[in-house]
Amino acid sequence: MAKSPARTTPAADAATAASYRSEHQRDVVNRLKRIEGQVRGLIDMVEQGRACEDVAQQMSAARKAMDKAFYRMMACTVMEAVASGGSEDDTQREVERSTKILEKYA
Repeated sequence: MAKSPARTTPAADAATAASYRSEHQRDVVNRLKRIEGQVRGLIDMVEQGRACEDVAQQMSAARKAMDKAFYRMMACTVMEAVASGGSEDDTQREVERSTKILEKYA
């Protein structure tokens, strides 16, 4: 016989969501700081007259890193919608809103 999931209180749900959000914020900020360093490196490469292909390769890496940071931020948005403790309709609306953001900006 399957065990039913344990129910949590709204306060516990809010604390878990806040902790999750804080972790995600740190992760996204750290990713953006690394990207900032990559962009500074790109500027140096251009100013030094490095080969266009070398610069393009590093630009591609910075763009991919930015995409990953974007998707991590969007994952946080979806997780917050699911963990919000609102009604199923509210959760569905928030997930749909996140999907539209992905469609628009990704």
